[in-house]
This record gives sequence, structure tokens and C-alpha cells, in this order.
Amino acid sequence: MSEEFYRIKRLPPYVIAEVNAMRAAARAGGEDIIDLGMGNPDLPPPDHVIEKLCEVARKPDAHGYSQSKGIPGLRRAQANYYGRRFGVELDPETEVVVTMGSKEGLASLATAITAPGDVVLAPNPSYPIHTFGFIIAGATIRAVPTTPDDAYFESLERAMNFTVPRPSILVVNYPSNPTAETVDLAFYERLVAWARENQVWILSDLAYSELYFDGKPTPSILQVKGAKDVAVEFTSLSKTYSMAGWRIGFAVGNKQLIAAMSRVKSYLDYGAFTPIQAAACAALNGPQDIVEKNRLLYHKRRDVMVEAFARAGWEIPSPRASMFAWAPLPPALAHLGSLEFSKQLLTHAKVAVAPGVGYGENGEGYVRIAMVENEQRLRQAARNVKKYLQSMGVNTPAANAG
Repeated sequence: MSEEFYRIKRLPPYVIAEVNAMRAAARAGGEDIIDLGMGNPDLPPPDHVIEKLCEVARKPDAHGYSQSKGIPGLRRAQANYYGRRFGVELDPETEVVVTMGSKEGLASLATAITAPGDVVLAPNPSYPIHTFGFIIAGATIRAVPTTPDDAYFESLERAMNFTVPRPSILVVNYPSNPTAETVDLAFYERLVAWARENQVWILSDLAYSELYFDGKPTPSILQVKGAKDVAVEFTSLSKTYSMAGWRIGFAVGNKQLIAAMSRVKSYLDYGAFTPIQAAACAALNGPQDIVEKNRLLYHKRRDVMVEAFARAGWEIPSPRASMFAWAPLPPALAHLGSLEFSKQLLTHAKVAVAPGVGYGENGEGYVRIAMVENEQRLRQAARNVKKYLQSMGVNTPAANAG
């Protein structure tokens, strides 16, 4: 009996899990760890959403199997959201499917449309499901950059010209996790034209659509004329409404891809618990003040974190969107590498961050910092980091002033 399983052999050790295990052990030992590692919102959902969950859960007929592709009301609510937010018209019957978070949705679609040996273009660094969802399905990954400039499109052209077999799928993620980079509609217009010309499917992960800063709303690829011919897009309620543990997301767009994904899902699950789907309807259809409130809160946290860490001696670029900062290691400690630096930060500063190498080899030299603690805790994290940097002989502003 073989103990070597094909798909397991294709999965490397999950680097980020090393830091997570250290964090858990430290907390179990009573240490106060400021957790800026996992993108786990620390805010509750709106009251009316929780009330709807409880209301529907009390109904005796609400506890049976639900619908794999999502209850009709929730699919309509998502279609209405796209109409309000992006001016995009969607058919809730054929162009919308409910997923158990965008992560499950991407994995299900990868299973549905990928054959062993297919080549998928995915960003590096990227959120792990963008690559490993397809690796599990048997595909080969060819990396493309995350920065949306001319070099990005040059890399796409090289991939099409020199890869055998030719790539059939491109994954994009803006605002990017982990880099927090953003794009404008002109980028998507150019991308859709490229995909149509090269007959490539585009899978767009728009999980951070509402966490944009400085008054620049995030566009959807589906706003581009003809995008639904080549693209599907994934969104989630996790960050927008602080409902990460509820596991509700969506895939919308191309009918052929939605049908393929729905068919696979029908074999794998019966959909999310009906009361959760009903509460998700309340989130999308109800008062939207929570969306702006959360956006402003993360915006303020961003400004506090960037300013406090700079005073501590660690310059971090200010992210334009998402709940993350993509921070280069302090130059004097860059030789440690992102994993060792993250371990030392946890051990000596009691601050957990995610090592950049966990998001791909091009993430080396960076860490991802999640803005999931309040402003007081972010300032405390900066003070702890400052002490650590000084202990490592790194000049900080205060040390220089002295």
C-alpha cells in the first residue's frame, strides 16, 4: 500500500504554518502576542445581520440541506450589488454562484476546468490558493509579476510564446493579497483584450473590493465590455462585512465557467447553512454604512501603523487598498530572510507577521502585516519592534536623536 499520494507530494510545507504554530505556542504559554499575521477581521458583523441569522435559525425548516449554488435570494442580492457598485448586469440564474468563501470558490473552479498538464499563469507573490488550487488539480504554474505595468504584459507575451502547452488560465488579484497593489479600469481593458486575443480564461479575485483608500474605488474587471466572454470574478463578505468565519463568497461572470463550477460543487457540497445565506442577503440588501465605516477604520489603522513603525525605525510603504501592508525587511536585517525575521519578531517583539516567502519565492525579503488590531495595539507593536531593532544594533530615530 503506497504512502506516497500524488497531490500531497505536490504540496510543499506551508511556511506560514511555522509562524502560526509558534504564535499559538506562545499564547498557550501566556504571552501577549500582537497578531498582525493572519487577515482575520477583529470587528463584528452588523447587528441586523446577526439578528437575521438568529431569526432564520429558529425556524424548524431551516436546518436541512441548502442549495449548492446558493439560495435564489442571495444570488439576486449579489447581482444587485454588482449593479449598484459597478454598473454590471448579471443574471442570477446563470452568472452567479455562491461559494463558501472565495478560497473554496477558486479551488472548485480549478477542479472544474483544469486538466493535468495544463499551464496556469498566476502572480508571484500571491495568496496560496491562486497557485495551489491549480497545483492540486494537476496543473503547472508559470509565474507572472504582480506589478501592473508594461513588464507585466511583456511577461504574459513571453508566457504565450515560449510555454508548451500554451497557458489557458490567468489568475489576477487586485487589490493584491499580499502586496496591496491596485489597478485602474484601463489595466483591465488591456487585459481583457489580451485574453480574448489569446483565448485565455481570466479568474479575478476581488476579495478586497471595498477596502480602498484615498477616495479611489476599486474597479471590477466585468466593467469592461466583453469581459464576461473570458472572465469570472470572485468576491467575499469576509472583509467587507467582517464575516470571515461565515464563509460566504461569490463567483460571477462567464456562464460557461459558472456552469462548470456549479456542476462540480453539486458533487462536493450542499451549500452553506441556509440561515447564514439569509443573513448574507441582509448584509447585501440592508444598510451599507458598515462598508464605509470599515473602510475608514482600516484607513486610519493604516496611517497609524505606517507612522508608528516609521518612528520605530522601520519604513513601510503605505498601502493604497486592502487590510495589509507589504513591508520590506529593515535593510540591516534583510540577510535574515523573511521566515527567520518573522520568527525573531515573534520571539523578541511579541509581534506576529506573515513571512513573504510563504506567498511565493518572489515574496522573499518582505513580510505581510495585517491591520487587524486596534490603533493602541498597533502603536504597542511599533514600540516592541523598536526595542527589538535596537537590540539588533539597528539605528532608530530615537537612538539617532540620542
